[in-house]
Amino acid sequence: MNYIQRLAAILFFAAIGLVGLGVGGEARAQSTDPRLQDMVLGKADAPVTIVEYASLTCPHCASFHANVLPVLKTEYIDTGKVKLIFRDFPLDQLALAAAGIARCAGPERYYSFLEVMFSQQRAWASASDPRAALTQIARLGGMSTEQVDNCFTEQAVSDYILNSRLEGNQKFNVNSTPTLIVNGKTLAGVPTIDELRKLIDGLAANAPAGGGAMPQAGNAGSWFAGNTKTYIAIGIVVLLVGGIVIFLLRKR
Repeated sequence: MNYIQRLAAILFFAAIGLVGLGVGGEARAQSTDPRLQDMVLGKADAPVTIVEYASLTCPHCASFHANVLPVLKTEYIDTGKVKLIFRDFPLDQLALAAAGIARCAGPERYYSFLEVMFSQQRAWASASDPRAALTQIARLGGMSTEQVDNCFTEQAVSDYILNSRLEGNQKFNVNSTPTLIVNGKTLAGVPTIDELRKLIDGLAANAPAGGGAMPQAGNAGSWFAGNTKTYIAIGIVVLLVGGIVIFLLRKR
């Protein structure tokens, strides 16, 4: 194999590698792990989508879940007008651990775990051993001690939660909790149910079914997925430039 053939082989495998990174990143972002996906409460085709960015150690978030969400669920979520997507925006390590347990509980129990964690927030968040208090909540919810211990050390779950916070800040300018995004309109703080009624009624009257869809939360490794097209473009450019270089060398 002469040096031109070696150069062609190097360029080819470099280009394939770049394209492969992009495609592989995209595959990682489309995780089939049910813990690493948006948790949706309500009908998928609801015309209004509320994305809630919250921390499980945030008292204002607990207030929203205790005083506003129950009415919102009865009047709008259960009736098919609204779907809610809870996205983690942990303010501290304890919130990160609690969010991990809720996700490890699985989609069927996720919102039940959130409800309990918010309603008992003062007890477990201020406990002398918060991890033990969270473990007790998880066991009462049907998780084994082994499952909880595994969840505390599951890097994929932690990465997903932290990526959710990063995405919220970078894509939607979230910098405090709770922050609600209602069909693209951002509401910081705890809105009253009357404020939400007025906003939702107006949006529902004008939005088509499913019109409240929001971008999917990023998965661990989504940095690669977000650059898929870039990798493919670079790979193509490498092949084209390499072909030109090889053509010119052969002409000499």
